[in-house]
Amino acid sequence: MDLQLILVILLFVLASLYAGRLVYRSMINKKGCASNCGKCAADFKEMKLPESKSN
Repeated sequence: MDLQLILVILLFVLASLYAGRLVYRSMINKKGCASNCGKCAADFKEMKLPESKSN
């Protein structure tokens, strides 16, 4: 095996692990969105909705 083939295989394995990690983290995250940025992790349970007016 030459060095170029070893580097290609190593890069492929690393890219596969990175993609797998992204998929895994998006599937286990039940709070917010899949990006894990923390912006959409707000808790809206105690917020009251305005009552609609019936015409």
